[in-house]
Amino acid sequence: MGGTRTCLPHCSPCKCWESCRVLWSCALCPPPHLQHGGGHGPGSPTEPRGHGPGGASPGTRPRQEVSLLRWACAPLLWGHRGFCQEPDPGGPPARCQELWRDPRPSPALLRHVPARADAPPQDPPVLFPPAELQRRAAGLLGMEEALFVPTATMANLIAVMCHCQRRGAQLILGQDAHLHRFKHGGAAQVAGIHPQVLPDLPDGTFDLERLELTIREAHGSRYHPRPELICLENTHSSAGGRALPLAYLRQVRGLAGRYGLRVHMDGARLMNAAVAQDVEPARIARHCDSVSLCFSKGLGAPAGAVLAGRREFVAEAWRARKLLGGGMRQAGVLAAAARLGLERAEATLRRDHDNARRFAEGIQELNSPVCSVNLAAVETNIVMVSIRGGWPSPAELCQHLRAVSEEELAETGQAVSVLLFPWSAHAVRAVWHRDVSARDTELAKNKLEFVARKCQEKLAQGLRPTPPSAGGA
Repeated sequence: MGGTRTCLPHCSPCKCWESCRVLWSCALCPPPHLQHGGGHGPGSPTEPRGHGPGGASPGTRPRQEVSLLRWACAPLLWGHRGFCQEPDPGGPPARCQELWRDPRPSPALLRHVPARADAPPQDPPVLFPPAELQRRAAGLLGMEEALFVPTATMANLIAVMCHCQRRGAQLILGQDAHLHRFKHGGAAQVAGIHPQVLPDLPDGTFDLERLELTIREAHGSRYHPRPELICLENTHSSAGGRALPLAYLRQVRGLAGRYGLRVHMDGARLMNAAVAQDVEPARIARHCDSVSLCFSKGLGAPAGAVLAGRREFVAEAWRARKLLGGGMRQAGVLAAAARLGLERAEATLRRDHDNARRFAEGIQELNSPVCSVNLAAVETNIVMVSIRGGWPSPAELCQHLRAVSEEELAETGQAVSVLLFPWSAHAVRAVWHRDVSARDTELAKNKLEFVARKCQEKLAQGLRPTPPSAGGA
């Protein structure tokens, strides 16, 4: 950026499905579909050929995707919610409910936002500097200060680096913690920290007696790494989005204090926990020395996170951010989107939780031999669907949910493609976000019912057919 206008081709209404895949990467001009006065954003008077339900041109299959598959935020795709994918000649028109990932950023979050914000003091003032976002985030979390960083991965790594400044120090965390399983061992590779993992209970907590035994065994020992930090995850992703109980957090904090350890919370989905427990985020964060908060999950921003704690801790974190390459001159565009995400958090997340609960209740009502759900474990916006028996496998079930066929169109009157994530050997994961409406949730539930019924019929016949391709029959 840096003052250079870099505009990609306009998304003309007369173009076909390829136009919806144009990325808008210029913060200095409006999205392409707003530049020509027409386009296909929400509320636009016209819609391109082949776009939207019932508007498919011959040989194309437009899709509306509901993402419940993965945590990463998708690229900046501008256009209406029913964006299009590559056509499949001969396939039926399809709505695609994408429940496999967190949301695409809304055009409203980024429109007319300054490109430069995290700049030296002598640079011109900007509309919404990251310093203001940091101040608001620190107040929300009840901390002295906060630091804006590109990702929650960086926020958590910085926290480990600042809390454990002796190489070989011990970090205690769950064996299924996101920080442990999915970050390439960054705490060990970059920070030189020894991770000591404990089994996670089904609700995402530790057995406190085992936690204390682990600390006491190493505390003061000349033969064990020095325990210095306990890391908690809230909500706990691998536990299906469970919110850690406040009483448990208080007990962990007391135990850590007795042995001189600090507590860091990976709070990527902390706002979900606050909404689920109907408390202020500061009520949760008060039991920790530091906490991270991600803006690109349920809050819907394109990128960004904050790391909050005491003033001295954040000053040291600033240095670690510089070391890791996390300082950004163009942070204003991200900070403004994060601010809007925070302002709309409660209403958005409460709706997501309601939709996830409705989907889980629908699965329970199916009473299917193919899949089931533990309704008591659905506390926030994540639903773990358990797969029974040896077929279909989670990956095969996901393929069936994604595929569309003439049979589905004939029986249900619509073709819906649902994207879920095969989480483990016996489960698939669905994640709700602001792009998934109550109607989308109903469509996804109906598609799962259709697929489960067809799989049950095949099992009754002793057949295990190869899953269809995602393109359709």
